Amino acid sequence: MCREPGPPEVRGSARSARGRRARGRARRRARARGRRPPPRAAAPATSLRSTGRTVRRVAAAPDALTPQEREIARLAASGLTNRQIGSRLFLSPRTVGGHLYRVFPKLGISTRAALRDALTERERATASAAPHDDAAYGVS
Repeated sequence: MCREPGPPEVRGSARSARGRRARGRARRRARARGRRPPPRAAAPATSLRSTGRTVRRVAAAPDALTPQEREIARLAASGLTNRQIGSRLFLSPRTVGGHLYRVFPKLGISTRAALRDALTERERATASAAPHDDAAYGVS
C-alpha cells in the first residue's frame, strides 16, 4: 500500500493540486491540437455550501409519490399505525413517519384522516387520465 507522507489535509490538497495540473495539461493539449478542451468540472456541493449558495434539483414531477411512499400512504389510509406499517415493510416507525411527512405536502393534506380521501381522489384522476381503449387490446 502506497501512502503519501503528511497529515490528511496536506495529502488531500496535494492530490487536488495534481488533479488541477493534470486537467490543465489536458486542456492545453486539446487546444494545441485544435480540439475542444474537456469541460470543466462543476463545483462540488461543499464548495457551494461554503459560499452560501445552494444547488436545487429539479424533479420531473414534484408531486409524484415514490413507490415506497405510495405503499406507506396506502397502508396508513387503511388505518394502520406507523409501528404496524413498519413491521409489515421491515422499516422503523420513525422511517414510516418520515415518508408520511413527505407525502402530506405532495397530496396537499395536513392530517392522516384526509389521507384516504386524497388517495382515492388521486387514483380516480389517474384512472380517468389514462385512455381506456378496449379495441387496442382486442377486446370487443
